[in-house]
Amino acid sequence: MIQVGDKAPDILGKDQNGEEIRLSSYKGRKLVLYFYPRDNTSGCTAQACNLRDNYSELRKQGYEVVGVSVDNEQSHRKFIEKNDLPFPLIADTEKKLVEDFGVWAEKKLYGRTYMGTLRTTFIINEEGIVERIISPKEVKTKDHTTQIINP
Repeated sequence: MIQVGDKAPDILGKDQNGEEIRLSSYKGRKLVLYFYPRDNTSGCTAQACNLRDNYSELRKQGYEVVGVSVDNEQSHRKFIEKNDLPFPLIADTEKKLVEDFGVWAEKKLYGRTYMGTLRTTFIINEEGIVERIISPKEVKTKDHTTQIINP
């Protein structure tokens, strides 16, 4: 599990177009790597749209944004098109990244237990080091940008 102070892996995965996303491509900028449970669900859409609506401000402050879920590339493309998202989404269908970052865990909903992604955001600095983690209990989907910019 990746923690504050750890170096993030360079190869993060493939985006909605099958393009490889590398941390080294963002050298010199901070990266908001946010993990979310599923495309087109209410909380995940609220979070993505909050980041979209504040994307220019995030970039002005030196941040780039990349989302990650275990949905496939086609699902991500539809999610991006439907919500006009300006940032890439990694299709972690093999669950490598969610496991490396320690966000694939047992969840409970309505008495049912299952494995899923814990909504978590990692702020990675210009040198590729995790400098902050916004945990599942802390993430505010409708005001996530404020949490990132004003820790």
